[in-house]
Amino acid sequence: MTRKTSTTSTASGDGAAPGHALMSTHGLTKEFGGFRAVEGVDLAVAEGTIHALVGPNGAGKTTLFHLLTGFLPPSAGRIELAGRDITGLPPERVARLGVARSFQVTSLFPAETARAHLELALQAGTGLGRRFWRSDRLLARFSGRARELLDQVGLADRAESPAGSLPYGQKRALELALALALDPRVLLLDEPTAGMGLEDVDRTVALVDRVRAGRTVVLVEHNMSVVGSLADTVTVLQRGRVLVEGTYDTVRSDPRVVEAYLGAGGA
Repeated sequence: MTRKTSTTSTASGDGAAPGHALMSTHGLTKEFGGFRAVEGVDLAVAEGTIHALVGPNGAGKTTLFHLLTGFLPPSAGRIELAGRDITGLPPERVARLGVARSFQVTSLFPAETARAHLELALQAGTGLGRRFWRSDRLLARFSGRARELLDQVGLADRAESPAGSLPYGQKRALELALALALDPRVLLLDEPTAGMGLEDVDRTVALVDRVRAGRTVVLVEHNMSVVGSLADTVTVLQRGRVLVEGTYDTVRSDPRVVEAYLGAGGA
């Protein structure tokens, strides 16, 4: 696996990757009964880049992801997408504005084919309504695009396979195709290689690198080899706050990052 050698990012406090921030947060905070899972996070995700969020368990990565996608409302602060305030919008509104996400745990319909999953996802984005789920004829209008997406993620030959029969790595690829069906400007991937063997990890890295064209990607990932291969900018979180930010080479050698991981018993 080849480590990314981007030189466009800088250390925390010294700026961000070139290009304007397509998604940003300002003083973003989330409190649960007095516990601050995310505290005062300022984040700037440059358009056209892959921005990784890393940190020890309990650092606030998943909570931050939920905030960015509308699955949780913030306690304070704001979120902007292309200069528009999207703070507190529900997930479906955020999705319509061009933000799509995958989840750490697979959530597919085991008996439905891979193609059917994509057809349903594509029709959902048209506003046609759930009544169209009952009509194979009407869903068929999305068949061509569904097959294009399956080919894009390497599943063209599994189009008619039930999702439940797919190996784990292919299930994650199908979920990525579902996110791409929304034609997002910003793609958020939550632990895309979690639970994978080395061969599937390498395939997933190649896949993400392939589908990033024309998109901005925010990635939560524990596997630092994956982060090093893909990320232009890395933000390290600790106890809900930004600890350090920069290129992979910058952050991995920062003493604060080393202490944060070792202090947590690893990641």
